[in-house]
Amino acid sequence: MKNRSIRIALIGDYDPQVTAHQAIPVALGLVAEHLGQALQFEWLATEQIHAETSLKDFDGFWCVPASPYKSEEGALRAIRFAREQQRPFLGTCGGFQHAVLEFSRNVLGWVDAEHGETSPESERAVLTPLTCSLVEAVDSIHLVPGSLIAKAYETSQIREGYRCRFGVNPLFEAELLNDRLQAVGHDSAGDLRAIELEDHPFFVATLFQPERAALKGLMPPLVRAFVEACAEPR
Repeated sequence: MKNRSIRIALIGDYDPQVTAHQAIPVALGLVAEHLGQALQFEWLATEQIHAETSLKDFDGFWCVPASPYKSEEGALRAIRFAREQQRPFLGTCGGFQHAVLEFSRNVLGWVDAEHGETSPESERAVLTPLTCSLVEAVDSIHLVPGSLIAKAYETSQIREGYRCRFGVNPLFEAELLNDRLQAVGHDSAGDLRAIELEDHPFFVATLFQPERAALKGLMPPLVRAFVEACAEPR
């Protein structure tokens, strides 16, 4: 496991002003040091992800916060690759939203599925403004026991921070969540905050931003679990 350097693609448009973008390299560094694992990461700007972009050499994919992305299509293409090729995937904040959008279009066949941030008039906006904006909010989250995320945290009750304004549209939530896409985390009000894919070795997405803990010197358990999955032989 530790003889080779694992390669992680960060799907998103890097902005040094974004707190999560400051935190992610720190989080990955803390995990790599803890595991004694050589690790390389590469920012993949969404506009540069197209049909000819080679993604096969990456061991894992992290779709990062700060959407709308410059290219929604580019982000969805990388998420689809991770899902179909069974590569470890982590989506946080905007990554959660686009994992839901990719699943809606390419698994459920909802070709008219849209993100309410960019297409607010869409009849099938699967992501819509949260009842209460979660900008710089911290809340408790209940995790489903036995889920990948609960195993990562080694508990079913956590507290995490957000910088988010959009979540799953309640009108479509029941249809979205089936045997494959599972709800694994809900906040104190019972709203959906984390999902996993059942038929995938590691596909976890959270509306909260676990990477922020790294800016306080704390290793984020979910990032550690993601990196460990990336280190597994294919």
